[in-house]
Order: sequence, then structure tokens, then C-alpha cells
Amino acid sequence: MRRIRTSLAVLFAVLATAYAAGSGAAASSRGTTVHTINVDGRERSYRLYRPASLLAKAPLVVMVHGGFGSAKQAEKSYGWDAEADRRHFAVAYPDGPRAWNVGDGCCGRPGRQQVDDVAFITRMVADIGRQLRVDPKRVYATGISNGGMMAYRLACDTKIFAAIGPVATTRLGDCPRPAPLSVIHIHGLADQNVRFDGAPGTGFAKIDGPPVPEIIAGWRAIDHCGSPTVTTSGPVTTELARCPHGRAVSLITIEGAGHQWPGGEVVRERADPPSKALDATSVIWDFFAAHAKR
Repeated sequence: MRRIRTSLAVLFAVLATAYAAGSGAAASSRGTTVHTINVDGRERSYRLYRPASLLAKAPLVVMVHGGFGSAKQAEKSYGWDAEADRRHFAVAYPDGPRAWNVGDGCCGRPGRQQVDDVAFITRMVADIGRQLRVDPKRVYATGISNGGMMAYRLACDTKIFAAIGPVATTRLGDCPRPAPLSVIHIHGLADQNVRFDGAPGTGFAKIDGPPVPEIIAGWRAIDHCGSPTVTTSGPVTTELARCPHGRAVSLITIEGAGHQWPGGEVVRERADPPSKALDATSVIWDFFAAHAKR
């Protein structure tokens, strides 16, 4: 009897492996692990979430927390682990801590001390590539507020990302020769911290970047896009420009939405309530999934 039970167990294991291989997903140990790497003499840390099954060549999403946030907070607040479970990709959460050096002296201690956060995240991606079979054509970056600025900085200063998804943010610092890539930017039109029109914000950092439409027009030019199509559904307006080589640049605005991650959780007291008009995580992933690096 024991021999029969053992044989059945082996058979079930073989079938499970075959099913995973057939579906393009490979079994892995599900959960979050914390890792440290040394960058310019500083010990930096990041969190890595692996779903129960990963695609054979795993896409990787880098989720960059906002100012005053953390990797742990970002993992809790924005729903990326659940999306990874559904869609079989890995998620990395780098730790600032609490801020990122994105240009023009912003933000916080990293900005004042000129911490090389681009080097940190670039080496983090390489470190993850030594742990997982990451698809180099499907590495993406997203982030909110100061973290969204970091996503733009990564697009300006590296060539490892297929697309970025900044939320409630702007672009600071020079960006003279960026590599073409796809962009989806989500912004609430009632955001007073990082204003859509580029006027100085009312938040702690007094962010004063260019108007968001100007940033998006710049990326359309970089990607040689056609004119955007515009669709509106309730408070949500989407401008989508298609570009050569399968790229795209999309701007999504939400009437009445403030400085927050649409569809996410409230991060802190007195923060703007997240808009329920859009699930930003799902929308950004669908965009990422459709745009691999060419």
C-alpha cells in the first residue's frame, strides 16, 4: 500500500510539472524575500516577490515607493503581489530609504547627497537576474510621486527597461538622450502635490516640474509616435499614441483624483483618498504585458 501511495504521489508531481511547463509557468517558492547589495560603499536593500508560478522567462516589475514611503509599504499598498499571482511575473521593491535622487536636487537626503539610485536599481535588476530567469525584454519600472520621478530617471539614464508606468508624478533633471521605450503615465487632475499643469505643488517638497502634457509630448517625439487617439469613460480620459517598433505612449487622467495610487490603499493620515475610477496596477500591467523591448 505504501508503494502504491508513493507512486501516486510521484505521478501527481510529474503531472503538476507537466502542466506548469505546458502553460509556460514554472513552479517556485511563493513569497517575499529581503536582499541586500553594496553600491558605492552603501548597503542597499530590496524586497523580491515571487508568485507560486512564474513564466518560464519571468517578466520583472520594479515598483518604486514614493517619498516618505518604503519598500514594505509599497508592497502592502499598491496590489502588485496579487497582480503577480494572477499574471506570473516577479516584483521588486527597492528601498530608498524614504526618498530618491531624481535630479534638480530632489529629493530629501538622497538628492542632497547625490546618492546614485540609478546604479542601485540597475544592480538590483542584475542581482535578481542571477536568482531568477528574468526575461531581459520584459523588465519594467513603475512608481508613485518621487518613485514615479525615479521611473522617469531610469528611463532617461538606462537602457534596460521596456516600459515605465509613472503615477502622480513629473520628470525632474536633464534627459538629453533617452533610449526609446513605452510609457504609460497616470495622473489625477486634482493633484495638488505634483500638479498636472506644472505649477509648484503644495506638498512638503514643493515639486516644480514641467507640465505633464509637455513630458508626454516629449516621449511621443522620442518614440516617433503618431497622433494620439482620445477616449473618455466617466472621469477617466485616455490618450494613446502608437509608435514604431510596437511601442506606445499613453496618458491617463482622472477628474477629481488627487495625489494617490488609483485603486490602492490609503498610505497615511490626511493623504488624498485613492480614486476608485481606475485600478492603476491592473491597467499598468496590461500595458507592460503588451510592450516588450524591441
